Amino acid sequence: MKIENQAMMFAFLSRAAIQAKGEEGRAAIQTGMKRYGRERGVRMAARARANGDPVDLWTDQAYGEWKPDYPGQMEFGTLRNEPTFRTYISKCAWCEAWKKNDILEYGREYCVNVDAAVYEGFGCGAVCTPVTTAMSWGGERCEFDWGKPLSEEDAAKLTAKKAELGDSAMRDFDYHTAHIYYSVSDEIRKAFPEEAESIIKKAVDDYTQRYGSEDMKIIAEYADESF
Repeated sequence: MKIENQAMMFAFLSRAAIQAKGEEGRAAIQTGMKRYGRERGVRMAARARANGDPVDLWTDQAYGEWKPDYPGQMEFGTLRNEPTFRTYISKCAWCEAWKKNDILEYGREYCVNVDAAVYEGFGCGAVCTPVTTAMSWGGERCEFDWGKPLSEEDAAKLTAKKAELGDSAMRDFDYHTAHIYYSVSDEIRKAFPEEAESIIKKAVDDYTQRYGSEDMKIIAEYADESF
């Protein structure tokens, strides 16, 4: 699976929950997204510690778990390193997937809390505060302030660590699609125990109608995964 699969799995869950339960559904989706983000951050920090690296701003940049599907799919970079580290995204594969499939209204719920939640989970003191309106919400580009400087020494360590790690810290989008499915679905079940299965089934039906049933067989392989 690719970025689009993960993006659309989320968007279908978001649409099903919000259409069924309105603002309560939106709240459940946001709870799911915060959980998903924190779980990613906790994994990243655990991997850094296992490699003998500190939990710091430069390592939370080094231990990211995904990469674009192909060169040019995403455009992102650094705006400045001091007095606080600031980054941007000017082309987003998630946003493009939602636009292409005419589901941006629901997909963009992904963007509300996920980045802040990842780095909350990582626990390095970086805060990842959006300083512009996200592209999915009508902005020209996404910009983030991390609340801490990235010194020249740490920037050099970041570059070296990325080269050392290569793809070893990455998770493929089979994993990421399964992760978002299980974490968000679980929060829907907690919020709406009597209606959750019909909400989730609607999302799965929409997904399989668009992408076929084989992906759900792959996702089922992660049913016992501790994300």
